[in-house]
Amino acid sequence: MTKYMISFPGSAMHVTEEELPAVSKAAHSVIREAQEAGVYVFGGGVNESAGTVLVSGDGTVTSGTYPETRLMDGGFTVLDLPTRDAALEWAAKIATACRCDQELREFQYDPEA
Repeated sequence: MTKYMISFPGSAMHVTEEELPAVSKAAHSVIREAQEAGVYVFGGGVNESAGTVLVSGDGTVTSGTYPETRLMDGGFTVLDLPTRDAALEWAAKIATACRCDQELREFQYDPEA
């Protein structure tokens, strides 16, 4: 099995305040489906109010992120799936629930993770 991250930036989600409860309900339904299928690892939204910091090996903390890194916000889900095709199917379900396209990334295999 391979772990996949399915995610979207906050700016991709264009829903009104009135639509938000329905989107939340649909997204939680897909998460419950993934949990019941035994493929859910973890997920959530990035806390945008908590500032990003860089931490160096000596413990120095610097506000911000790498200059070449784009802002990371929005939501993500990590699923453990048998194939990329399965990941594409789950990404489509999440895209439908969240009403926005999803990015799909595959984690490299690490035998100690």
